[in-house]
This record gives sequence, C-alpha cells and structure tokens, in this order.
Amino acid sequence: MQNDKPSSIAEAIRIGKATKRVVLQNIVLAFGVKAIVLVLGAGGLATLWEAVFADVGVALLAILNASRLR
Repeated sequence: MQNDKPSSIAEAIRIGKATKRVVLQNIVLAFGVKAIVLVLGAGGLATLWEAVFADVGVALLAILNASRLR
C-alpha cells in the first residue's frame, strides 16, 4: 500500500531485498536444471519430452517460489 509515511521506507527495502533474493533463486534454479538437461540430452540420456517436462517444471517451481512473497 502506498502512503507518504517515511516509516514505510524500511518495509519497502525489506520487500525489495526479499524479492531480489527470490528472483536470484529462480534464475539459478532455471539455469541449473536447463544445463543438466542439456548435458543429459547431448549425451543421449534425455529425450525431448524430458526436456519439455523439465522446462515446465522449472517454470512451475519458479512461480511457487515467487508466491512465497505474498
């Protein structure tokens, strides 16, 4: 909620730091899973469907992780 109280600045900073932490977690998780699936796919151990499921799964995990902020 927006207001003109200076005391809200500390809360806004806390929310911003928490948001930054969750965004970084989501990026690291997404890149990590995609790198693993890429390596497995290059080695012939992962199929296209497994890559699709991994991608959708990472997207769902990122959404659930971000929903913690509410």
